[in-house]
Amino acid sequence: MSNNVLTAHSGKSGSGWLKGVSIALSVVLSLPILVVLSHVVLGDASVWNHLVDTVLFGYISNSLYLMGGVTFGVLLFGVPTAWLTSVCVFPGHKWLSVALLLPLAVPAYIIAYTYTGFFDYAGPIQTLIRDITGLGYGEYWFFTVRSLPGAIVMLSLVLYPYVYLMARAAFLEQSSNTLEVSRTLGYGHRQSFFKLGLPLARPAIVAGVTLVLMETLADYGTVQFFGVNTFTTGIFRTFYGFGDAVAASQLAATLLFFVTLLILLERYSRRKIRYHSSGLNKASNRKIELKGAYGISALLFCMIPVLFGFIFPVLQLAYWAVFDSIGLDNSFFKLAWNSLSLAFIASLMAVFCALVLSYASRLFPRKSINAAVSMSGLGYALPGTIIAIGVIIPFAWVDHQIINAVKTVTGEKTGLWLSGTIFALLFAYTVRFMAVSLGAVQSGLGKIKPSLDMAGRSLGLTPLGVLKQIHVPLLKGSVLTALLIVFVDVLKELPATLILRPFNFNTLAVRAFELASDERLADAAPASIMIVLVGLIPVTLLSRSISSRN
Repeated sequence: MSNNVLTAHSGKSGSGWLKGVSIALSVVLSLPILVVLSHVVLGDASVWNHLVDTVLFGYISNSLYLMGGVTFGVLLFGVPTAWLTSVCVFPGHKWLSVALLLPLAVPAYIIAYTYTGFFDYAGPIQTLIRDITGLGYGEYWFFTVRSLPGAIVMLSLVLYPYVYLMARAAFLEQSSNTLEVSRTLGYGHRQSFFKLGLPLARPAIVAGVTLVLMETLADYGTVQFFGVNTFTTGIFRTFYGFGDAVAASQLAATLLFFVTLLILLERYSRRKIRYHSSGLNKASNRKIELKGAYGISALLFCMIPVLFGFIFPVLQLAYWAVFDSIGLDNSFFKLAWNSLSLAFIASLMAVFCALVLSYASRLFPRKSINAAVSMSGLGYALPGTIIAIGVIIPFAWVDHQIINAVKTVTGEKTGLWLSGTIFALLFAYTVRFMAVSLGAVQSGLGKIKPSLDMAGRSLGLTPLGVLKQIHVPLLKGSVLTALLIVFVDVLKELPATLILRPFNFNTLAVRAFELASDERLADAAPASIMIVLVGLIPVTLLSRSISSRN
């Protein structure tokens, strides 16, 4: 039965309140973005002018260099490995197709701590060089890990799986007939890749690179630890150094412009271009066999990002955690409890809001509702710094109004009600990761036939009853997926937590960051490896899902 019938039937049975609730909820979830944008026009320009005259050009240039270098890195690691594991057969190609996803579980700031501890001046490599050669500081050359090139390498190692996933899916969908035709035209394997395989996969690769660049712009832990001045570090310095939330929001709005530009460029790149595949005889069914030196070369090339993006960092963290760290004490378990409980509550909030918005969109498939739902999912495209600034400004304003009102009525001072509380942090997490929940829930709802809704309504169920008794049981898989992904994302989130956390409240991510900032890299290992191990759960599920489809 059509959605139009569903809409009409729902409207007559008093479910119109859901439409109002969904619009109101989307406005609340969009509040941080609206606040940041409003300060571009309404905010005081004095500090902003100082930033323009002194540091803004450096923020822009470093951010652009970082984006360009990471783009090159993820394309270098992601596209060839996707091609090799999808259309070629060589030793170890099956387990490598899964292993190449593992760096997704490692946050960029954690891999930065690991390599700094290993390659920095006090690390074992440079210490060994000095012991063997007898040279002192400044008498030999060794690459500087804490630098812009170092940040590019770190981010490339953990973000290339976005491009790998997108490109591999595109290569697997390509018809093997296309490759056969290329051979009749005289193309070798290399020419087939560059002239047919790569152009056909371009939309997917561009989408993957866009995701990578948004994550690059959102990164704070890596660039701050390496001393690279970008927009995210600038926002923190302006907020804490100048104590100026307005100027910080103006910087955040500039960063928002870059993110919006990325999204528009990605859409423009696919404006009227269509790539079609027959869907028959997919490349995965008839693969290119790489033997001898070619097979070994493919194995070694695919091993590079796995080795340096996952295996080595995890082994180093495990060694530090067991032999060099202060060990596990009550404070560690308290941090773990803080992190896990925050992640659990935030994931429940995000999935609940996603259910309300997605169900409203199903009952009322109109432009206003669809626009409202789309607005509420914008947070995932924005760095945590922007979300945090957009949350703290209105929350602080409300707090001041409450404090003034209470003081006027009772003459007593009251503490903060919203800003600087767990609620502010949970709200920011919900805004930041709403798109993840929406995507999973909407995908699950799309698979449920409208006839089931009408069958439930014919049995006397209200729209809320249909959602509770029919949809939710059928959506268990999608809901659990959304819960899990949001849970892990919240566990890894650093910049929003640093800005919005209550006083004397830490999480595993914040504690690892603080210890690393104090050069206590080994002591940061237990918290870091805990984050990595939890992050392996969705990566494992994702790899199983891919394996079952192929």
